Amino acid sequence: MSATQDGSSKVPEPKPAANGNGTTNQSRGGLVPTNNVTTKDGLIVRTRIEPTLPVDDVVRQLCISLKLKDPPVMFALRDENDELVTNDNLRKKIKDKAHLKLVNAPAIEAAEIVEKLAMKDPKMGLALTSLRKYIREEQFADQFLHRDGLYELISVISTSHGNVLAYALTAMQNLMELDHGWDALDNEFILTIVRILSSKQSLINVCRPATAILKKLVEASPAGAPTAHLASSSRGPPMPPPGSVYRYGFEVVYAQMCKEPRLLETVVERLGSGDTTMALYSMMLINSLLANVTDDRWDEFTTALERLNVRKAVISLMSANTIEDLTSCILDFQANMVGITFKKKIAPVDPQYEEAHKAALKYIWSCSKVNEEIDDEYSELKWRKIGFDSEDLIQEFREVGALGLDCLKHFVAKDPDYWAKVVQEQLSRPAERRCPIAKASNEVTDLLTEHWSIYAPGYTASTTFQPFFLNFYKVHTLATQFFLRMWNESGASKSDFPRLVALTRSQVKVALRRENVRPWHEVVQEFLESEYRAVRDRQMQELELEDDVMSKIPIRNLRAKLYKESFEFVRQQRLHCLTEGAWFMNGVPAMHIISRDTIRRPRAPWRFMRLDNGLKYLHYVDSNSKFFVRKGLEDLPERIDMSAVSEIATGTCMPLPNNVRDIDIPAGSGSPVAASPLSFSLLTASSTSLADLIASDQARWADWTDGLNMLRKDGGHAASPETENFVQALTEIGLKIKLLDLTGEKVDIPSGLVTGHPPTNCDFFFSDISAE
Repeated sequence: MSATQDGSSKVPEPKPAANGNGTTNQSRGGLVPTNNVTTKDGLIVRTRIEPTLPVDDVVRQLCISLKLKDPPVMFALRDENDELVTNDNLRKKIKDKAHLKLVNAPAIEAAEIVEKLAMKDPKMGLALTSLRKYIREEQFADQFLHRDGLYELISVISTSHGNVLAYALTAMQNLMELDHGWDALDNEFILTIVRILSSKQSLINVCRPATAILKKLVEASPAGAPTAHLASSSRGPPMPPPGSVYRYGFEVVYAQMCKEPRLLETVVERLGSGDTTMALYSMMLINSLLANVTDDRWDEFTTALERLNVRKAVISLMSANTIEDLTSCILDFQANMVGITFKKKIAPVDPQYEEAHKAALKYIWSCSKVNEEIDDEYSELKWRKIGFDSEDLIQEFREVGALGLDCLKHFVAKDPDYWAKVVQEQLSRPAERRCPIAKASNEVTDLLTEHWSIYAPGYTASTTFQPFFLNFYKVHTLATQFFLRMWNESGASKSDFPRLVALTRSQVKVALRRENVRPWHEVVQEFLESEYRAVRDRQMQELELEDDVMSKIPIRNLRAKLYKESFEFVRQQRLHCLTEGAWFMNGVPAMHIISRDTIRRPRAPWRFMRLDNGLKYLHYVDSNSKFFVRKGLEDLPERIDMSAVSEIATGTCMPLPNNVRDIDIPAGSGSPVAASPLSFSLLTASSTSLADLIASDQARWADWTDGLNMLRKDGGHAASPETENFVQALTEIGLKIKLLDLTGEKVDIPSGLVTGHPPTNCDFFFSDISAE
């Protein structure tokens, strides 16, 4: 290696760098590029570095050339952005002619920082600033942890406040982006973080990293470990191996959260914070808790969130949202709410064993004010009086489960006097003319879950905000009131019940249309002011276009099954696109656009990305031009760990001006220097971007943004209308194909199946008809 100092007026032409054997080499295609290296004394040295050498050899030769007294092991190389030069990125740094700096080795830096943290040095803030920057590097992190740096950092977090606490928490957050080194965090530390977040006096720059730390702990459960699938066949929960950071999870974190009851309330309140990033972090923590809540704590936790009216807070965010990062989080929240709603729907109502169910039914009955002297819960007439067909409540709620019971309870609680009045009014009529109110409530619940395609947890293709869905109980109340009003206005009898259900289904479709843009008062008006004759005329027109067979229960159940299959098919197709790989343009984050001079250009304009077959890493290569990429990963030397990706933000970056012509910009998207609608970014929990990419067309953008979202542990929502329409189209096509087997033979499809009486003895067998 040859080196010259820039102190002379004329710099001699450097010679090719020496390799490890003392001979000289040239890089492919000509001389080895020249790099400037700044020494610790501020001298700038021009040198040629052989890219095939290990970094240790490069540092050693630099120390020899500069005649430094300290051993080479005390030095390292960094670029102008303070990124550590390693064997993995040395070739790229040399090729890009990066300006390098000869600095202290990670071991020296780590030792000095740990010493300052232990001594509570007055300049500890500067040490923490360096720590939060370097801690992401494995070489530095290993040295820091080896010197008990984690213990000292925890000590600082436990005893500090203000900006020092913010710096320390950010350093911890960055450390936790690694998959090792923080397995020693105990319950006391978790409680410290919980208390920091519970305090309303905590600064925003303190709350943001503290929220991210708690989120990471929630997600670090044994079930989420990379090797958890290997233990799935064994009984009991998987056990983390020694030293694994996957030893926390929801149960561990929630146990400490329960010691600070105000934590959840404070986090929900911060959704309305004027600081958008703080709202984003709070939204991400709530989503993480919802996605990882265990069965034992599910009811307790979801009830607590409902009590804090988290849905209302998120609806407010929908109208105030201005950044794509928050949009993704809101869609994640909607997907989690779909899962919760479905889980409630399939949870059986059993007042004999579930105290909450027993209390809800007791409240509903007491508010009805019917024959108050009848207090026997096993009375043969009790529940028929408020509109059930029988006294078997388990059977009555079979189709809608605990969700139906919750809806009925909310309907009663909305206006107990109205409920009592309606019940008394129906009881005053002849039995044939009475509206079965409770049964109607359950039917409305079923209609709403059908309308919002609540068929299974984790399966939702909605790409837009659904504020009416988040107001599920309010919509149920309005729709049930509409049902009762139509019953009265039409003079219906018991035999007309299916007709009224169909009428309500039609009104639900109309009232809840264009959900993401319609104001709430129009929904209220549609349900409370629509006249029976107008609704009936419209429904008759709809029936002319649609066979009423589609509304029967077996067909609705079939559609639900096909919807899940279609969603899974589309998911596998999207993941297949990721494993095939594709070329993207490297983008420039729009937030950095101040002037053309301040744009930080990517190292190369093009990037090819491919997901490995294990679905854990995105492998990629940057290039100045597109080239044929072979199957496998040999041509893709770099990778991104998907476990570090917390958000897939869309519309975040712009193409370089000279590359705009290579991108298919949709018409009406505005100036090409604005953020491209075909762009997306892979963000970590600390909002660090791992990749800023622009797709070549809308189809590729949809494939990759939706595929990456479906790949995330806490994801599940789709980002593009293409995916939503694709899932719906496949569902409808599959449904029509299935119906051809029935309607072609003119087979009558029953509205429901009646369960016969059980056999009187065991003297029977099932006929094997498969051989016929």
